[in-house]
Amino acid sequence: MYLFRYTKADKEITLRLKTGRLIVTLALVILVAPLAAKAQQPTPVHRIGVLTGTIPRERNVEAFLEGMRALGYVEGQNLIMEYRGAEGQYERFPALAAELVRLKVDVIVTGATPGALAAKEATQTIPIVMAAIGDAVGSGLVTNLARPGGNITGLSVLDPELIGKQLEFLKDMLPTVSRVAVLWNPAHPAHPLLVRAADVAAQALGVQLHFMEARGPDAFDSAFAAMASAHASALLVFADPMFTQHRRRLVELAAMSHLPAIYKTRDFVEAGGLFCYGANVPDQFRRAATYVDKILKGAKPADLPVAQPTKFELVLNLTTAQTLGITMPPSLLLLADEVIR
Repeated sequence: MYLFRYTKADKEITLRLKTGRLIVTLALVILVAPLAAKAQQPTPVHRIGVLTGTIPRERNVEAFLEGMRALGYVEGQNLIMEYRGAEGQYERFPALAAELVRLKVDVIVTGATPGALAAKEATQTIPIVMAAIGDAVGSGLVTNLARPGGNITGLSVLDPELIGKQLEFLKDMLPTVSRVAVLWNPAHPAHPLLVRAADVAAQALGVQLHFMEARGPDAFDSAFAAMASAHASALLVFADPMFTQHRRRLVELAAMSHLPAIYKTRDFVEAGGLFCYGANVPDQFRRAATYVDKILKGAKPADLPVAQPTKFELVLNLTTAQTLGITMPPSLLLLADEVIR
């Protein structure tokens, strides 16, 4: 039989081993604890206000959300959205902008010049991102495009510069057109700038313009009656939230008046309008998400240059052209981004 004795030396070795394990365990706890605490920190939730000129949840807003998702922001998880839409009523913009300010949103996104001006009036501290503003400098929203200053930045859609191209396309489609009616809204802060731009472009193309005012949908009938009296043979419709809200009525009136009409956005063409040319507005809203992302990560709006459009779209409606007795030139069909049949 073998007998083993637990000596004093054995006791010291055992104590050293236990002490060593304790030190290692404590060291691991010290190293892992901060990592675990960091992992358990709640994900920051950002509140974004969207102020539109038409209905609150429109195609453009959905494009903005697509852009945000691509950057890692998901509504209901790390993103709270506050939607406000003026539904074509300009007088609602100030109250809607003030409401978003009271909600203490982190950023206000807007695609309408009246909405951007109302937001600027409501706050000088909350960042404002323009998604599709016609003339940011001319409207007084920013001091210049390279260094906007203040709390506003975003994207422009170059409406004044595009008026000439719209009239060119109209002349390509209707070479003999000489009298063009222009539907505009004096209540829109950017429309006087467009009137001047249209006058300059029309003179270069040898076209006579007849400007018809419409501050609200109740003025549509009288405006189209005036177009008939002026013997206009075509129509140019300026971009306007109120016009977009009532686009189906405008398209119907143009059809009843047998007027070929050009619009800025595809909404009108999908509603039965003849054709449109302008910046791709959903793409503008999608790109606006990159501005919001930069601002949420600490960038100052004053340091973010206002961007110009990179995508434009020409959309033709062949069904409407056939109804009007118009044969689309092959050159326009080749240039078109989409042809609705």
